[in-house]
Amino acid sequence: MTLRRSMLFIPGSNAAMISTAFVFKPDSVMFDLEDAVSLREKDAARLLVYHTLKSSLYDGIERVVRINPLSTPFGRDDLEAAVRGGADVIRLPKTETADDVKELETCVEELERKCGREVGSTLLMAAIESASGVINSVAIANASKRLMGIAVAGFDYVVDMQTERGDGSELFYARCAVLHAARAAKIDAFDVVYSDINNEEGFLKEVDVIKRLGFNGKSLINPRQIELLHNAYAPTQEDVDYANRVVAAAAKAEADGLGVISLNGKMIDAPIVDSAKRVLSRAQASGVRR
Repeated sequence: MTLRRSMLFIPGSNAAMISTAFVFKPDSVMFDLEDAVSLREKDAARLLVYHTLKSSLYDGIERVVRINPLSTPFGRDDLEAAVRGGADVIRLPKTETADDVKELETCVEELERKCGREVGSTLLMAAIESASGVINSVAIANASKRLMGIAVAGFDYVVDMQTERGDGSELFYARCAVLHAARAAKIDAFDVVYSDINNEEGFLKEVDVIKRLGFNGKSLINPRQIELLHNAYAPTQEDVDYANRVVAAAAKAEADGLGVISLNGKMIDAPIVDSAKRVLSRAQASGVRR
């Protein structure tokens, strides 16, 4: 199981944060060359991210680079630096249509061939930031075999919808649409940033909502949120104990040649067994909730 609970945003121009953020052990780190970098710092940030990718600082952590849109003067230079540097994933902002993903895929393959990377080794992620993107999310999610996930980006989306962040109801349709598109395409889905870094209670309430909906994880802007998020996503000991009993009952039924699985007098069907196996995989990867 590839855990992608936390994706920590790091401004590509922030050398201090780039040189230390790995100690917080996010599942993924996202070097941001887009909104977090001013126009006058674009070139310097691109060079800094390139050299960071070439270093061993983030070994064992999935390395994502958010480029500027390909339609801007910076997008293609960002992409070349990210691919040549060895980024694991390219995050495309402001994805509106499947054609946006296909264009990115074509450019990435050309760069892989030019710089000697294995063709297909660079994965893609699409960020959904508008009403059009939400409406087209099914087509976007199926646009490329390289696409490992799609993400809801809350700020631009609520602006496009002529509203503002509130209790989460303003994001409900977008979350559900993007999540269903991801699940139908069998890729990961990532929730929006929670920007009030001092409100742990509010953050955990939002995490509980998106976990229950089925999101794989959440974009983060502060390292303090990582441990909270990882713990919230870990199964409880009660979950693990029950999952072990389910898997054991399924194994016994198979060994006995039985077509019916029973546990404590209750019938257990295949989806419950699959769910139990996912719980055990998550516990093995992330531990048990404290």
